[in-house]
This record gives sequence, C-alpha cells and structure tokens, in this order.
Amino acid sequence: MTTSTEIQNTDYIKKDTILKMNPKKFALWLFIVSIIMIFASLTSAYIVKKSEAEWLIIEIPFLFFYSTLIVVISSVSVQIAYFYLLKKKKNKTIVFLCTTIFLGMFFICMQWLGWIQLVSYNIYFVGNPAGSFIYVLSGLHGMHLIGGIIFLIIVLFLILQKEKYFQDALWMQLCVTFWHFLTFLWVYLYFFLILNN
Repeated sequence: MTTSTEIQNTDYIKKDTILKMNPKKFALWLFIVSIIMIFASLTSAYIVKKSEAEWLIIEIPFLFFYSTLIVVISSVSVQIAYFYLLKKKKNKTIVFLCTTIFLGMFFICMQWLGWIQLVSYNIYFVGNPAGSFIYVLSGLHGMHLIGGIIFLIIVLFLILQKEKYFQDALWMQLCVTFWHFLTFLWVYLYFFLILNN
C-alpha cells in the first residue's frame, strides 16, 4: 500500500526533474513556440484575408515542390549526422553535417528561384495580398532557415575543434531539434498554400 510520504516523495522527484530541465533546451522550445505563434497568426490572417473580393488565385511556384523535397532530405541527413555523433564516428558526422548545410543552402536558392518565378507571373511583394502572403510566409521561413544553417556551421566548428565534443552533444541535439522543426514548418506552409490557394 502506498503511503502519503511515498506519494509526497514521488511528487518531489517529478518537480525536481522538471526544474532540472536544461536551460538551453528550455530556451530553444520557448523560441520554437514563439515561431509557431507568429506563423499561426500569419496563416490565420491569410484565411481571413482570402474571403475578401480582391483575392487573386496564384499558381504556387513548382520550384517550391522541389525545395520541399530538399528540406525533407536535409532533415534525414541531419538525423544521420546525429546518429553518427552518438556513435562517436567523427568523420561520418562531419560528412552528413556538411551535406545538411549544403542542402539547406540549396533550399534557400530554390526558394529564391521560386520568387523569380512569381515575378515572371507578374506577382510582386507589393500588390495583391495573395502574392504578398506567399512572399512573407516563404521569406520569413527562409530567414529562420538561414539561422538554422548558421547554427549547423557553429556545431560543425565545435566538432572540428573540440576533441571531447562527443562527451557533450547538447548543441548538436538542439540543432537537430530546430532543423526538424524548420522542416516540419515548411512542409506545413507548402501544403497550406496549396490547399488554400
């Protein structure tokens, strides 16, 4: 039979575990939640604005489809890099981390080309709100992804310079979490734009 003392001790352990959450992880999740709130408000505004008469039906650039595939592949790549990091295989970790960085840069280039494609359709940032939203949503995500690329590069330098980095892979773990989030976010935005065009 469980006594009241044992229940109190269990509650204390749970509270103690929560309070011991790594502050860097907490900060990352707080940042992720703030990003979610920003994009939730933007997509909500998109739906509200769409009901207005001047809304223009815009063909989503086909290059966005390819950039979506690229960012999904990059998410797989960064997960493999993390797997090799845990296995303490430095060279393979570096290879897949560099692959992810390259794919991230390729994604940004594809998004830029997608914008050029929009311009070829005579869709500009200033003009119909339908076009403005596409630029804002993809551009804001792109800015966060550039931040993710910088994060990856910092982690890469840490791995290259610190011999004992494998003993504390916290920064890599944070980086992988953030990158997966950015991938999920873009997939959501892409299908949102397709379904709500």
